[in-house]
Amino acid sequence: MRSCEEPRWGWGRCDPSPILFLSLLSAAPFGLLGEETRQLFEFDSTNSSDTAAKPPGKPYPPYALADFSWNNITDSLDPAALNATFRGHPNHDPTRAFANGSLAFRVQAFSRSGRQAQPPRLLHTVDTCQLEVALTGVSPRGNRSLFGLEVATLGQGSDCPSLREQHSIDDEYAPAVFQLDQLVWGSLPSGFVQWRPVAFSQRQRSRESALPCQASPVYPTLAYLLPQSPIVRAFFGSQNNFCVFNLTFGASTGPGYWDQHYLSWSMLLGVGTPPVDALSPLVIGIMVVALGAPGLMLLAGGLFLLLGPKKYSEYQPIN
Repeated sequence: MRSCEEPRWGWGRCDPSPILFLSLLSAAPFGLLGEETRQLFEFDSTNSSDTAAKPPGKPYPPYALADFSWNNITDSLDPAALNATFRGHPNHDPTRAFANGSLAFRVQAFSRSGRQAQPPRLLHTVDTCQLEVALTGVSPRGNRSLFGLEVATLGQGSDCPSLREQHSIDDEYAPAVFQLDQLVWGSLPSGFVQWRPVAFSQRQRSRESALPCQASPVYPTLAYLLPQSPIVRAFFGSQNNFCVFNLTFGASTGPGYWDQHYLSWSMLLGVGTPPVDALSPLVIGIMVVALGAPGLMLLAGGLFLLLGPKKYSEYQPIN
């Protein structure tokens, strides 16, 4: 890896290799490129009918991830496949909610550009890595519990990163999802986070198990309220400008975590300019047919009128 500019979000002009990404992320379950997942939220949505309500139900005491015990990373680190899984549970679990379950963070680096086989099939490059969050087998504290995450990140200067929404007519890679959310730092981004606003309540990640994912606005927070990550300090120094946003998965109606006690959501973290989705071949084909067919019909009709048989009037001209 080449030498870098001054510490900031992203790597500046550095070229991180996939194995370097994985090695850094293996050092701790937090501090991913300046981001920390802080808390796991749980809400009781039994009596909540407003899907846009904030909070989306009665909140239970959150699980602080700083108080979790995590597995030995060497047990799940796979340098050949460029992935690793952090699996944890609370050190103190008086309700035994995590007795048969866990919260897992699966990190996947990439050696070439492409897409994952399963939704949400985000477009990745060698300068990105994917983080999948999976909640499995945890006993909910309510009959229709919704879960969420609080994510803290570094700001740029005195500003927080901007949260943008991109809309598209193409949903081939994520059926029924026409939106891509991304967090970017600066007008010329040195780093970004991308995700589709969808989670899944089944391992198969079918359209029927899709859950809406809602993101709150990004707002500043005080540094002393956050746990201090050694990775963040090592790469970005002692910064005081931190920002926070929340993610909530699911709604009070439809499929949910209560179906199979399973929840998964993925996001893409990267350096440089975010990759841009082009229209898929299927959508291009549909557009060509939809726009080309009327034009061909008009052309055929015009040719028929010009070249087709002409009828002459039976009346004779009067001299």
